[in-house]
Amino acid sequence: MSEHKPSMKSKELSVDLRDRIVSRHKSGEGYRKISAALKVPMSIVASNIRKWKKFETTRTLPRAGWPSKLSDWGRRALVREVTKNPMVTLSELQMSSMERGEPSRRTTISAAIHQSGLYGRVARRKPLLSKRHMAAHLEFAKRHLKDFQTMREKILWSDETKIELFGVNARRHVWRKPGTAHHQANTIPTVKHGGGSIILWGCFSVAGTGRLVRIKGKMTAAMYSDILDENLLQGALDLRLGRRFIFQQDNDPKHTVKISKEWLQDNSVNVLEWPSQSPDLNLIEHLWRDLKMTVQRRFPSNLMELERCCKEEWVKLAKDRCAKLVASYSKRLEAVIAAKGASTKY
Repeated sequence: MSEHKPSMKSKELSVDLRDRIVSRHKSGEGYRKISAALKVPMSIVASNIRKWKKFETTRTLPRAGWPSKLSDWGRRALVREVTKNPMVTLSELQMSSMERGEPSRRTTISAAIHQSGLYGRVARRKPLLSKRHMAAHLEFAKRHLKDFQTMREKILWSDETKIELFGVNARRHVWRKPGTAHHQANTIPTVKHGGGSIILWGCFSVAGTGRLVRIKGKMTAAMYSDILDENLLQGALDLRLGRRFIFQQDNDPKHTVKISKEWLQDNSVNVLEWPSQSPDLNLIEHLWRDLKMTVQRRFPSNLMELERCCKEEWVKLAKDRCAKLVASYSKRLEAVIAAKGASTKY
């Protein structure tokens, strides 16, 4: 029995032969002349030229079915590229792989990178830190790591946040049977005229959540002083912090202008010196996140309802959650020191 030889159609042309087909086509030769000169069927000549016109390459493109294999060298090259530029896209990696002569499917490239412990994730947003910010960040962490254990019980943490009604009524997935899309359990109440948002000021300590106040209109320095006057001392009293408590606020200009400083001095409030651009050090950010998640599940339909839900859920936030957040603060300071003042995972 004679050995079966694969036909021209069933085997891949060499890269050199494919390049020669395209080169002759570029010089103006017809398909028939190229076929005769290179001893390649005219259908193969035509398909190679079509591919070159469409993809601008003569290299083998990834096919459906089993993923193409990557060499160890190709895998290392991909990992080097991702390590050098973490925001490189899969399409760009696929192009790089093709240029190295190893065309691969996107799933093959992903799997190769996953094997090295690298995974695609949404990039987190962090404040832009200058060298001055990083130096202040680092100095703050070093200074307070030593004395935090003695002052942790006395700190009253504070901040403002915005909660959007539209954000609370955001798109959600629901498990349902066909034909039940309009059942009440499977729908989200909608809000007319866009919804809007509210601004809240809140505080908490190791003992639990303190006062939560809605800010009406645009926040000004005078309004901030009024909030402090009406809520700060009473909030510290409610949380049994005593008169010698330490007040934490960030460096928002409304917090540091003359009128606010004078109120704090007149009332003998000890203010924790705070580095700029340091939301990762403000523990209340985590409570805001907790609050927004719980309020989201209640689907308030207007701003009055939203305010009521926020105040009800703020009171319900667990005291042990507050205590654990405060207990974690030393680790945050250590993370800042390890990062030499740069942003941390917090």
